[in-house]
Amino acid sequence: MSLSDTDTIAAIATPLGEAALSVIRISGPQAFTVGDRVFAAARKSFALRDAASHTVHYGWIMRGPNRVDEVMLTVLRAPRTSTCEDVVEITCHGGMLTTRLVLEAVLEAGARSAEPGEFTRRAFLNGRIDLSQAEAVADLIHARTELALHAAQEQMRGVLSRRIEIIRADLIGVLAHVEAHIDFPDEDISPDTTDVLLRRLDHAQSKIIELLKTAGGGRILRQGVRAVIVGRPNAGKSSLLNLLLGHDRAIVSPIAGTTRDTIEETANILGIPVIFIDTAGLRQSADAVEALGIQRSYVALEQAELILHIIDHCDALAAEDARLLEEITGRHRLIVLNKADLPAACELPGTLATEAVAISCSTGQGFDDLKVRIKDLVWRGEITPGGDHIAINARHFDALRRSGEALVTGRQALSEGVSLDLVALDLRIALNAVGEVVGKTSTEDLLDAIFSTFCLGK
Repeated sequence: MSLSDTDTIAAIATPLGEAALSVIRISGPQAFTVGDRVFAAARKSFALRDAASHTVHYGWIMRGPNRVDEVMLTVLRAPRTSTCEDVVEITCHGGMLTTRLVLEAVLEAGARSAEPGEFTRRAFLNGRIDLSQAEAVADLIHARTELALHAAQEQMRGVLSRRIEIIRADLIGVLAHVEAHIDFPDEDISPDTTDVLLRRLDHAQSKIIELLKTAGGGRILRQGVRAVIVGRPNAGKSSLLNLLLGHDRAIVSPIAGTTRDTIEETANILGIPVIFIDTAGLRQSADAVEALGIQRSYVALEQAELILHIIDHCDALAAEDARLLEEITGRHRLIVLNKADLPAACELPGTLATEAVAISCSTGQGFDDLKVRIKDLVWRGEITPGGDHIAINARHFDALRRSGEALVTGRQALSEGVSLDLVALDLRIALNAVGEVVGKTSTEDLLDAIFSTFCLGK
């Protein structure tokens, strides 16, 4: 994104489509000048450059001599804005044409169309937020459950940043001590001082390990868990999907082979986003279309992180079910016995009966227990409102992993009395890597990769 940070940028800040209202955001050094060129206030002799900060004004957006729309315009003066720059926000009627015409008038008045994530990028470059907080904005927008939302909010308010600063403080303190002795080689580091430095490195390493442990939970909250529902025809797979979603998504029919393709939908299971995949019933079929659906079922089975094997509780265990139980041994699986409200006829081999959860898709019996079992299988953490919780992403994990590896090497070198130049080199690598999490060390390519994933207007 080789664009000038001194440009004045503008974009639609609300979702595209028809709505009651839309917001066009303008940010940059010429925001008020651009605003004055397009805004005709109802109050005469009004100029945005003279308006007080955080005030709202009524008037019209003009395009030449023509009125485009009746609007409310908000004046926000730097640095108390989302970007730390002068900001103007125009609230207009939410028609797609109206919104586009207002934006075109703003662009014609001297603003440049903002790139995806450019507003948030400016907030980072201007020091309002660090890089991890900027990423949390995207997490907040895409959160699919309350737990994911809470984790994003915690990161936005700097919980992860403060943990990173603790690690950096330990590394900076040790590195400064080591480099001081490099500059004055006649003074050896005393054993007592070495012990203190090693303890600080151990403290930093323990904090890195704590953060690395949250990566799995972070991935689940951001991406969800892929859970495939498999079983014989008419075992209740589609009924289970509808029950988990809370609405009818898949066709339910007593006719075997109704489901011919995979169906994917995301459900909130006790705060965990789970992507459930309903599949065609597993059996031998001469129907070419059904056979293709069954083939796709096996592909989904291979890719699944969790398998819900649903078995008809009223029938004896069929050969297809027994074979599938054998095939998915050792996988993350949950055996679901459906139609538990009816007399049982199914006997599971070995200890599988104690592992299974009995439910009834028709009455809802056992559904709460099923949700708890699903969560227990895929989630080991706990995020609840009111606590400081962290869920790092893949980029954070990579940076912290590299920092931890360099720290271990540096600590070992220091404890063994290796040349302090080598110790300092490892500690500098560790410090730079951990700094990447919050943007203390960042490149233009890294920023482009992060902010290009944002939506327009953020």
